[in-house]
Amino acid sequence: MTFTRRRFIQATGAGAAALGMPTIAQSQTGPIRVGLMTVKTGPLASGGIDMERALVQYLKERDYTLAGRKVELFVGDSGGVPAQSRTKLQELVERDKIQIMIGPLDTASALASDDYIRSAQLLTLSVAAAEDMTQRKPNPWFTRGTSTSSQSAQPLADYCYKTLKYRRMVTIADDIAYGHEMCAGFQRVFEDAGGKIVQKLFSPLTVPDYGTYIAQLKTNVDGIFLGFAGSNGFRFFRQFNEYGLRGKFAVVGGMTAFDEAVLRNMGDEALGIVTSCWYSAEIENAINKRFAANFRVDWGYDPGFYAAATYVEAAVLEATLQALKGNIEDKQAFMKTVRAIKVDTARGPVSFDRYGNVVGSVYIRKVERKDARLVNSVIYTYPNVSQFWTYKPEEFLKNPVYSRDWPPAKNLES
Repeated sequence: MTFTRRRFIQATGAGAAALGMPTIAQSQTGPIRVGLMTVKTGPLASGGIDMERALVQYLKERDYTLAGRKVELFVGDSGGVPAQSRTKLQELVERDKIQIMIGPLDTASALASDDYIRSAQLLTLSVAAAEDMTQRKPNPWFTRGTSTSSQSAQPLADYCYKTLKYRRMVTIADDIAYGHEMCAGFQRVFEDAGGKIVQKLFSPLTVPDYGTYIAQLKTNVDGIFLGFAGSNGFRFFRQFNEYGLRGKFAVVGGMTAFDEAVLRNMGDEALGIVTSCWYSAEIENAINKRFAANFRVDWGYDPGFYAAATYVEAAVLEATLQALKGNIEDKQAFMKTVRAIKVDTARGPVSFDRYGNVVGSVYIRKVERKDARLVNSVIYTYPNVSQFWTYKPEEFLKNPVYSRDWPPAKNLES
């Protein structure tokens, strides 16, 4: 009889059972199987590729070993299509037998995968910002170490009103759940402070040209908030300048609008743009300095939101596994442990609320030139930012999830 690898595993497994070895002990001798659900095609591809690059970097730095156990990585490409994301996730679970997923990238894909994550009891460290998965409909297998869609937009709205003294603003974003939620959070905080959102525009994620939207923009405002993902912020801003609107009013951006991944393709026209995010390659801590320097050596540009997302989630995974002595097979213990830990990461220290969402710093950033490249310099830090901002969670959750229609836009001008 010829022994294949599968037969060898089956034989040794049966022998272990005959010797009375506990099942958990048998399974813990094998590698941990990690799945990454990302995007490698379409307008979100630049960020999705960075997610894989940074996760591979983290694992390479540790010789693909976490908490004493080898790690195998399996990658799925959703193409940014929600239905495809669910199909690819099912393949990772049922064909590749992953034990934990990092991802998906986008909010819509997370929402489309929610039921499957629950039914498969799949341990998930999410990059996607889908609000309700850690709010009104918390998924017990879902923990997020990055942020909700609005978690960085809400502090920026506060900064725009109180520090930049803006009073009238426009918002524009991708016409997807991520864009809706980000703009809604920005609108709520800005208007609660006393400002007015006088125009809201949403463009298709794959729109070939922004001309019709730029032509509609009101110019009697203090600023415009860009809630774009992937390369769309860069594409919009390039056409914004071509239409001669540069300098007519200020441009501020959400956490992915002027990501480091697209800054490398921009010039002096980006200088001075203010954005907010839970990460910047310029954060001054030892973990981030090493991460950013190594990423820059490998790829020739600074890591941004998408790269930092998987690097941070990997740190959360490693800390959890260390606390569990590598026992990822005990799912209940994993979830209890991951939501109770505090971890130092490239973004700074993080902890989690009782819904499984991160509590951590949000940085106000300004595009500046450093060493002949554009960077997002940190100019102000909001520490310990909750997904509920400064609102009481129980009051916050009585309202509908942030969307195109909530909160109501009471100050729009025709």
